[in-house]
Amino acid sequence: MSMETAMNLYAKKEECCGCSACADICPVNAVHMISDGEGFQYPRIDKKVCIRCQRCEQVCPIKNSVNGDDENLYYGAQAKNSETRYASSSGGVFPILAEYVFSKKGVVYGAAYNKRMEVVHREAHNKKELELLKKTKYVQSNLDGIYCKIQSHLEEGRWVLFCGTPCQAHALRLFLEKSYERLVVVSLICYGVPSPGIWNHYVKYLENRHHGKLDHFFFRDKRNRDNGHVRSYVMNTIEYTDSFYHDIYCRMYATNLILRPSCHQCKFCTVDRDSDFTIGDFWGIEHVREEFDDGMGTSVVILHTQRAKEIWEQIKEELLWFACEKKDVLQPRLLKPTDMAKRRQCFMMFYKILPFSLFLPLLRKAISACTWFRRLKE
Repeated sequence: MSMETAMNLYAKKEECCGCSACADICPVNAVHMISDGEGFQYPRIDKKVCIRCQRCEQVCPIKNSVNGDDENLYYGAQAKNSETRYASSSGGVFPILAEYVFSKKGVVYGAAYNKRMEVVHREAHNKKELELLKKTKYVQSNLDGIYCKIQSHLEEGRWVLFCGTPCQAHALRLFLEKSYERLVVVSLICYGVPSPGIWNHYVKYLENRHHGKLDHFFFRDKRNRDNGHVRSYVMNTIEYTDSFYHDIYCRMYATNLILRPSCHQCKFCTVDRDSDFTIGDFWGIEHVREEFDDGMGTSVVILHTQRAKEIWEQIKEELLWFACEKKDVLQPRLLKPTDMAKRRQCFMMFYKILPFSLFLPLLRKAISACTWFRRLKE
């Protein structure tokens, strides 16, 4: 598809979150997700094929407002089963919700690595398959075809649990157009989604460095009971561990250099959402319930709908939980979007023009120099 025969759905890149619902909804396959120089995917419309039905605009979560419920209920929670909590990034609420849906013969959707270590949304039908969906992946996930699959399952009368970023969750609601009694939508408290392109380059860098195939990558390893500040990965059956903040990719993420432009203007940084549940890390738990602060993770759980409240009553026996107030859970990403890094434009310019093998050492030196200068001023 040439530039002459293509058009965009957005005027500025900040106006596209990359959910890909527009591509899934198109009845004539005129919308295609294309990667840009920063490694993010954006929709491109083939003008020769497009029938101007505007369905792509109708499912856009940025163009269409969120209808939230101001009668939310707020909880902190930990899975009673220690293995379940250890295998999760926060308190282990997601796998318990998943097991509830499995008990209904349903299917669960969440982010997982594929064979190429790309992050994609995929489905799970049992506990074994669910293992791939656990743990945080700090990479924007690919949802190509997922909305259609979910709709198909729902039309068959099956239970479906979808877990994703709030923009993905809102896109799903818009895509489906109507409510389904057996759909459970879970949105995450999201810091922002990093570039899949940069992640893919980093995977190749690690594989070249170790002369092998990357099998697993864990951004939030809890082995030190420090709320997951260890990064670990497995290459050729050998495990490599380090501090989260020593890993160069993790540092790019934590310093806001590789987040999607739309994340810095996100309208979903609020407790008012149209998902059933919102879940995430309960940062600041030590100030709310000190006895829950054991370094192994506690989940914030916000119930938005009557369906969520009914499900909560059925799963809460699997949890150690407490009710709290809205003010107790108002962490930064429920108040405002993540700030854009001041040097992001310069960073991305070098990323685009330099081979990654040259770009990464330069980045390491720059980060080290900034750290040294900051300490010097202190």
